[in-house]
Amino acid sequence: MKQVYLDNAATTQVHPNVIAKMQDALAIYGNPSSTHSFGRTAKTAIESARKTIAKYMNAQPSEIIFTSGGTEADNMIIRCAVRDLGVKTIITSRIEHHAVLHTVEELEQKELIQLLYVDLDAFGNPDITHLETLLQKDDSKKLVSLMHVNNEIGNKINLEEITLLAKKYDALVHSDTVQSLGHYNWDVKAFPIDFLAAAAHKFHGPKGIGFAFIRKNSGLSCMISGGSQERGLRAGTESFHNIVGLEEAFVHAYENLEEEKKYVEGIKSYFIDQINKEIPGVKFNGHSGNLEKSTYTLVNVCLPITEEKAMLLLFNLDMKGIACSKGSACQSGSDAGSHVLTQILSAEDMKKPSVRFSFSTYNTKEDVDYTIAALKDIVEA
Repeated sequence: MKQVYLDNAATTQVHPNVIAKMQDALAIYGNPSSTHSFGRTAKTAIESARKTIAKYMNAQPSEIIFTSGGTEADNMIIRCAVRDLGVKTIITSRIEHHAVLHTVEELEQKELIQLLYVDLDAFGNPDITHLETLLQKDDSKKLVSLMHVNNEIGNKINLEEITLLAKKYDALVHSDTVQSLGHYNWDVKAFPIDFLAAAAHKFHGPKGIGFAFIRKNSGLSCMISGGSQERGLRAGTESFHNIVGLEEAFVHAYENLEEEKKYVEGIKSYFIDQINKEIPGVKFNGHSGNLEKSTYTLVNVCLPITEEKAMLLLFNLDMKGIACSKGSACQSGSDAGSHVLTQILSAEDMKKPSVRFSFSTYNTKEDVDYTIAALKDIVEA
């Protein structure tokens, strides 16, 4: 049976060069905090990785803080901004990743912040006029947290425009960039965003490692207490081999960015053309079917099939060796459905299954053909 992996927005295949680098790193067993040669060897490699990442982002090395991934980075930034920077109001959207949403909801429940949601249009884009209204609401210190690329529907927001608007009202800006770092060029000196979050496993690196970009002199202090690692912002012995893997994946991503972007964009474009041709009535959720307004790495489609067929859709695809993700509505009564799609789909479309297919350089047009044929069989059965 053919195996087709189209769930790259969930995690990506680790690049062979990353695996090789990590295997070599496992032989370097010194604690990076130790002052002897074994420890210094590890520490040197960690600082080299920090400098490499900073170079590609036009950041300062001290602004890169290694974490266990995007969720920790989001939590660190948001919670510490409330605790350390006097943030009393957080403005976000209802379609953020749960790493952000659950964090801000908890802070609101504990009455530590006022939580405001920016309005969204029918495609899931933030209403800039409404955002400005929220920024003007009162004189409280505010943090705007909006993700650059939505992990379910792939929408890209104009983060530079949003940052400059927020700064007009002296607000801080954070973005969950887990779906975009490693896929788009970044220059943090080009506009004054304060905080970003990244995860290596979204760009062919290992799981369990990521980083936070924290603007120099931000005023944040540690969320995890203990040792003085990571400039005192994140205690705990560094995951040395994972950091080395992150660096290798980051370098590969940016050294090959334009070539790989063009290739993956071609796969997505081909998928859009073929599914429109073979499955009449299919709809694209958000802007995922628009190559200009969404990331080149994913599509989210609403399929014209019955609720009965929908219940076994992913199972049937899996039985054919196809891996993808449901980003769908309530189908069985026990499934709460996608919090993202709930905000943008009509009641009628919410009754239909929506599926996210996400692509990488390891995919081919043959993968697309096989997947579309499987979907067509299910729809026409």
